Amino acid sequence: MSDNWVIQNLENALQVWNGKLSEIWQLITQSPQDFKGGAIWNVVVSIHGGLQAIGYALLVLFFVIGVMKTCGSFAEIKKPEHALKLFVRFALAKGVITYGMELMLALLNIIQGVISTIMNAAGFGAPQDTVLPQEIVTAIEDCGFFESIPLWAVTLIGGLFIWVLSFIMILSVYGRFFKMYMYTAIAPIPLSSFAGEPSQNVGKSFLKSYAAVCLEGAIIVLACIIFSVFASSPPVVNPDAAAASMVWSYIGELIFNMLILVGSVKMADRIVREMMGL
Repeated sequence: MSDNWVIQNLENALQVWNGKLSEIWQLITQSPQDFKGGAIWNVVVSIHGGLQAIGYALLVLFFVIGVMKTCGSFAEIKKPEHALKLFVRFALAKGVITYGMELMLALLNIIQGVISTIMNAAGFGAPQDTVLPQEIVTAIEDCGFFESIPLWAVTLIGGLFIWVLSFIMILSVYGRFFKMYMYTAIAPIPLSSFAGEPSQNVGKSFLKSYAAVCLEGAIIVLACIIFSVFASSPPVVNPDAAAASMVWSYIGELIFNMLILVGSVKMADRIVREMMGL
């Protein structure tokens, strides 16, 4: 690393950005069971198991309400075809609650396979690091003391922006994990709504929302891949321009690309929900 303070500040900011981008890449490909050593997942499993008893109670309640609303009289329940339909609905709803964890994990594994396919198709095993062009390093090192004063302000502001964007982006990815944990933990309660025909929309909306949370990972990976292509082709630097202009132009375009990436990560939830009609 150079001894120049301006270069050090820029390189430290880019190092933080690259580190967070690599962390995101690892988080997206990691399963909830392995996240943070599995300690959080064990708590979620315990909560899920505890709520299954409540789910079974709500199952009976939703089933009774559904029978009362869909059957005009007791005579209809005596009909074999109607009784069989009610029995199958009740059995399927009970199975969804009993094996809800397995169902949600199977859905997650399918989407993780989609994410792996996207990575392999793009040929990216890891995100491309963003580095400071050598032309800018040389121009900054050739600056005198008074010429470097504007560069201090530019790099301070630019470095601060990069730091802030890095943490906003990583917090969004961590937020996806938290949503997956909360959906899994609370699953028995909304899944019990499948027992009644009038209430089944609650369960359908829950599963669609959970699928949307899982699919956020695919959108985030796509955004990271697109940004990596930008990073592999750094902005064109005019060697005849002043050092301050070169640095300002480079940081401006870099932050613009970072803002697009962070915005895509932040809007991953909205993008997926629009795609699924939620």
